[in-house]
Amino acid sequence: MALSLARFLRRSFSVRRLQLTDCRALAELHRDDFARPWTDGEFESLLGDDTVFGFAAIEEGHPASKPCGFVLARLAAGEAEILTIAVARQVRRRGIGRMLMDAVLRTLHAERAEALFLEVDENNAPALALYRRLGFRQVGHRPDYYRDANARRSHAIVMRRDLR
Repeated sequence: MALSLARFLRRSFSVRRLQLTDCRALAELHRDDFARPWTDGEFESLLGDDTVFGFAAIEEGHPASKPCGFVLARLAAGEAEILTIAVARQVRRRGIGRMLMDAVLRTLHAERAEALFLEVDENNAPALALYRRLGFRQVGHRPDYYRDANARRSHAIVMRRDLR
């Protein structure tokens, strides 16, 4: 068991652009993290929109493997928003969320976007810590925005990062 755990911990990951062929895998990852998951059809519709882009994290050396994490964003009129982000539970705390967010930020800087917004569950301490490290600040909140599998509600914290 120690040998397989060590092999798992040595895995490294890279980021590539999302493709329409990823939609089923994105829906599976989303289902593991959200009480109201998006379907592969919803992902397909979003990725077909010219204002939407995203990135998938994959295990290095396995370019055809299913994504183990992804981020989806929208850019319009100089402002961007993170639509959703998810990382598979078995590979969390490996820097994958940071890699995905860095890819979005690089794209937005290249596009000369002015600001990036996102909403995060007030109870998601790891995500809040990541976003604060990336320079996001709280600019608002949405009461009872999220609902978990047990129908408990929580607030969304609205965050912004200026890009210029």
